[in-house]
Amino acid sequence: MTETVKITHKKHQVAPIAEVWECRQTRNKSLHAIGEFCPGEVLFSFGAREILAKPNYLSVQLDKNRHILLDPEWLQCINHSCDPNVDFDTTEMRVTALRQINTGEELTFFYPSTEWSMDRAFKCHCGSQACLGKIEGAGQLPREILGKYRLSQHIKHQLGI
Repeated sequence: MTETVKITHKKHQVAPIAEVWECRQTRNKSLHAIGEFCPGEVLFSFGAREILAKPNYLSVQLDKNRHILLDPEWLQCINHSCDPNVDFDTTEMRVTALRQINTGEELTFFYPSTEWSMDRAFKCHCGSQACLGKIEGAGQLPREILGKYRLSQHIKHQLGI
């Protein structure tokens, strides 16, 4: 007989349209939609809480030597997916829906869409059919893979496109 483990989350609303879920077992956090969103819809605007010269685990890259810690801070709970549903537009400083997002769905973005070389590579567990396995940054991915994603201006510039 297989034992079923129930995973529970502590939920905290951080904006009228989003809440942070924290897994009670692992303490991992994720950001989830409260309501539905259409492709192209702006979910959030963001700014810089701090500007860094080098990337760290929580930063988003704006250009070659500028990385920001997000404001509002809870946006750092948007996790990676190789099949993302949101985009970080680092020119307009806003998060937009890439596709239909349903109530309760986790908000995710493709980290290499803004990061050329990440502070820490990691093994991806997104579970999508498009999963790349290891995530290191756009500089370590072939152009044909990157061509499937919406990329920041900085990454396009690095690629010469």
